[in-house]
Amino acid sequence: MSTGEDTATPVAPLAHRVPDLGALELLLAVARLGSLGRAARELGITQPAASSRIRSMERQLGVALVDRSPRGSRLTDAGALVTDWARRIVEAAEAFDAGAQALRGRRDSRLRVAASMTIAEYLLPGWLIALRAQRPDTAVSLLAGNSAAVAGRLLADEADLGFVEGLTVPAGLDEVVVAHDRLIVVTAPGHPWARRRVPLSAGELALTPLILREEGSGTRQVLQAALGGLARPLLELSSTTAVKASAISGAGPAVLSELAVGEELSARRLVSVPVEGVRLDRALRAVWRTGHRPTGPGRDLLGLTRD
Repeated sequence: MSTGEDTATPVAPLAHRVPDLGALELLLAVARLGSLGRAARELGITQPAASSRIRSMERQLGVALVDRSPRGSRLTDAGALVTDWARRIVEAAEAFDAGAQALRGRRDSRLRVAASMTIAEYLLPGWLIALRAQRPDTAVSLLAGNSAAVAGRLLADEADLGFVEGLTVPAGLDEVVVAHDRLIVVTAPGHPWARRRVPLSAGELALTPLILREEGSGTRQVLQAALGGLARPLLELSSTTAVKASAISGAGPAVLSELAVGEELSARRLVSVPVEGVRLDRALRAVWRTGHRPTGPGRDLLGLTRD
C-alpha cells in the first residue's frame, strides 16, 4: 500500500557517476597518440598509473574503452563515443579555467588600502614603491584617516587591507604586528620645556594641555592609555602634519611619532623632551576583515611590510 511518500531510489551525485577531468584528459591523449605509454609521458604520469586510471574509468562507466595490444592502444567503439563526449567536457573546463583566470586578473588589478595618518605618511610610500616593482599592473587606491576610520572602512568592505596605530582593533578584524614605533614629546626650541634639566614626569605630562590629534587617532589612544588620562587639549588637529606645524610655530608641546619628527629634530626646528615614569612604545598593525586574509597584491604588500 502506498504511503504517499517518495520512495524513489536516491540518485548518486554527478561527481560519483562521471569520470574526473584527469581521466578524461588521459583518454583524449590515448586517442590522439595511439599509445597509453606516450599518453602517460605527455601527462607526466607513469604507465602503470595511466593503465590503472583507464581501468577505473571503465569500471565506473561499465564499458571497455581501450583495447591494448603490443602494437599500441586502440579505442573501442564505446571508447570513441566517450572520447567525443570527453572532448566537450574538457573544452568546457578550459573555458571555465580561462574565465576564472580573468576574474583573478580583475581582482588582482586593484588594491584598496586604508591607513592611519602616521603610517600613510611615513611608512606606506616605501612599501607601495616596492609593491609596484613586483606588480606594476596593480592600481592601488589609498584612503588615509585615523585608526577608527580605517577600521570602519574595512568593516564596510571599502578597503582590502588596513594599517592602524591604536592599542587594539575592533571585533570583526584580524591583525598582525608589522612594525613598532615610539611616541615622543616635542616642543619648539623657545619653549621652556626645551631648556629643562630634568625629565618630565608622567603626571606633569598628563596635566599639561597639549597639541593633540583628534579622538579616534591611534596616537591619542596610546598616549591616553599610557598616562591614564589627558588634560583638555590646547589644540585638537586632524593630521600629524598639522600637529607638527603647530608645535614648530611655538603654540605648545605635542606628542608625535618618532617616525614623523626625525627631520625636524635634526634641523633643530623641534626639540625632544625626555619623560620618565611612562612607556610610550606602540605596535603598528596590519588589519583585515576576519576570514578575509589578504590574497594577491594585498598578500604581497603584507609581506613587504615584514621584510
